[in-house]
Amino acid sequence: MSQETVQPKWRVDKLEVFITEEQLRQRVAELGAQISRDYEGQDLLLVAVLKGSVVFLADLMRYITIPHSVDFMATSSYGAATESSGIVRILKDLDMPITGRNVLIVEDIVDTGHTLSYLRRLLLEREPASLRIVTLLDKRERREVDVPLDYVGFEIPNAFVVGYGLDFAELYRNLPYIAIPKEGFFDDDD
Repeated sequence: MSQETVQPKWRVDKLEVFITEEQLRQRVAELGAQISRDYEGQDLLLVAVLKGSVVFLADLMRYITIPHSVDFMATSSYGAATESSGIVRILKDLDMPITGRNVLIVEDIVDTGHTLSYLRRLLLEREPASLRIVTLLDKRERREVDVPLDYVGFEIPNAFVVGYGLDFAELYRNLPYIAIPKEGFFDDDD
């Protein structure tokens, strides 16, 4: 059998909007204002966890009114699955040193906490001046590892979500809202 990946169908009609574009815009603006106040006069480095956080990062950094730098890390713990495997792999590390810098990890969603806990330990070993975490979505009821979250956009129930950077099989990241799949979303037929 071929190693080719079968691309799922685009099923936006089988999605229910959970967090609207306006709710996202308002909450991200609030987070940006709070982060700007908290880091006023300090060196700030935003570390975005790819790929899911890229949309959140792009909007958040527009609302952060103080000077800041951006770097990226990429991890994998999901693959093509809808639940985390719990095994974290670093696919891309930071391009710049963080020693002595105020680092803010920008995450799209915190689920079990395994990935973020691993990243946090890894980055703390590099001796930043401070290390905090901002996440757009907190799926607290799924947490298996306690991770301190300093800024949270929305606490959500244990549901699979797509949109605003979050994907299913690399699709739906471009939706301007957060959605929950309805019945039939994952079906291969029709």
